[in-house]
Amino acid sequence: MAEKTGSTRVMVTGGSGLVGKAIEHVLKEEGTARENEEWIFLSSKDANLTDVGETTALFRKHRPTHVIHLAAMVGGLFKNMRQNLDFWRNNMYINDNILQAAHDFDVEKVVSCLSTCIFPDKTTYPINETMIHNGPPHESNFGYAYAKRMIDVHNRAYFTQYGRRYTAVIPTNVFGPHDNFNIEDGHVLPGLIHKTYIAKKEGTNLHVWGSGRPLRQFIYSLDLARLILWALREYNEVDPIILSVGEEDEVSIKEAADSVVEALEFKGKVVYDTSKADGQFKKTASNAKLRKYLPDFTFTPFRKAIKETCDWFVVNYDTARK
Repeated sequence: MAEKTGSTRVMVTGGSGLVGKAIEHVLKEEGTARENEEWIFLSSKDANLTDVGETTALFRKHRPTHVIHLAAMVGGLFKNMRQNLDFWRNNMYINDNILQAAHDFDVEKVVSCLSTCIFPDKTTYPINETMIHNGPPHESNFGYAYAKRMIDVHNRAYFTQYGRRYTAVIPTNVFGPHDNFNIEDGHVLPGLIHKTYIAKKEGTNLHVWGSGRPLRQFIYSLDLARLILWALREYNEVDPIILSVGEEDEVSIKEAADSVVEALEFKGKVVYDTSKADGQFKKTASNAKLRKYLPDFTFTPFRKAIKETCDWFVVNYDTARK
């Protein structure tokens, strides 16, 4: 039906998460939706994507022409270290089910979301799109990393065997409103925001896990949303593309913590707990390929994006995921 009318029906898996909510925001608040596009945002309540029958039923119901695949079992460093097998199995099931259903229902384009943690642990920097399979990922999250790498294998195989234009984007560390601010199992920035909020409220020290020395490239979820929309509409390679701020915008965990402290106006003492693991020291990614396509794209300044995220968390504290 969608194809006959020339319309585009975009189904977003993981649509209620950090990136899905950002895409929805950019479409609605910034007026970037196009007239011929119909958008369907799905959450885990709509289907268990590890189940092939439920996934097939979802595609049969919505008949998408395009898919943005964000759904995944995700978590921070410590959750990954505890549950590598779960991350491997669940993400393999999800990705295989989504991509096979997309093929079965003749979906024109799939844009899947990977992560820079898929890259080899021992590598030269900056890393780029050609280096994904050059060696084992960091041992802390090998289950998740290998499962995500396999999406690239899937995409290449669907192209060589069936000519499918399924691709993937590789963002660096994403943060923003609607993140999971769980302290134990969340990612570094939302965890820091939540901890700082509590420390301020209770008048206690802020304990930051690790040394604060590791370096990260953070991308604001709204910037990522704008780039994923571009990838869906304009990017025609099967090979993946890194979506990231430049190497010059890399910040240390300490600098990130300082930005959160400033945004939340925390006046207490900051203590670094060096008994906790640091994870990878750095995973500097090159955005040269992105800049070749979009030389003039402007990223939101880090401190501004941190401030907006902290403000959102304070206002939505009662309902935020944590």
